Amino acid sequence: MAYEVSQQLHSVMASAKQFLTTAIADNRSQMAAINDVTERTGAGVDPKLLIESLMSELAKATTRATKLEVSFVEKSRELATIRDSLVKSEERAKTDTLTGLPNRRALEEFFRKAQLAAMEQDDPVSALLIDIDHFKRFNDEFGHGVGDQVLRLMAKVLREAVRDIDLPARYGGEELIVILPNAGLTTAATIAERIRRLVAECHISRRSTGEALPGITISIGVAQFQGGESMADLIERCDRALYQAKKTGRNRVVTEAELVPEQRATG
Repeated sequence: MAYEVSQQLHSVMASAKQFLTTAIADNRSQMAAINDVTERTGAGVDPKLLIESLMSELAKATTRATKLEVSFVEKSRELATIRDSLVKSEERAKTDTLTGLPNRRALEEFFRKAQLAAMEQDDPVSALLIDIDHFKRFNDEFGHGVGDQVLRLMAKVLREAVRDIDLPARYGGEELIVILPNAGLTTAATIAERIRRLVAECHISRRSTGEALPGITISIGVAQFQGGESMADLIERCDRALYQAKKTGRNRVVTEAELVPEQRATG
């Protein structure tokens, strides 16, 4: 993609350079012709002929300018197309192909911005780490196609359940994550519970046969960003809470505040 864009840009720039070179040469020719008319003015040449000569040169200049403008408009469109292509390519590079959710790259970029805002403005930031309960069973018993269907359903629920300022992303495998700017632990837990409930209410069926499939449940670990820590540290505490949710029966939300001190410790 990068090579293709580079070649396209090279072509557009080469054309633009050629247009400008031609325009400069034409302008020089035009100035020379006008200077010739000026010199003839004082040589007793019929004014009518001089006016016709001058009008002819101006008409040629107008024609050249029009052609140059059309050429640059065309190249501007080509540049706009290249720009749009680059934007779409960048979006694809930050999107998980299966779920359509942002991927790890987009997640890391979003977290860095949320992290800076949190430290500069003293605003809370929280994260939800989500794991689909018994996901392996869907793949093993019903095939990976059903497993993919479950992941896409999860992505749809996340988009509908979180706020506009939040970022839901695929973290890896059957794990999903949500970064919640301007959300303390209590708000994050409320959002997590809403997600858990919405998922539990979903019903799916095998597309090929219409066969009803087992219900989906998720476990969620919730933690709040602590000033200066890395995303890895925050996610590790989410993971500890997630582990506790699974250990105590799954299909539940556990926050870091519910962990004993030994479980909350990082490192």
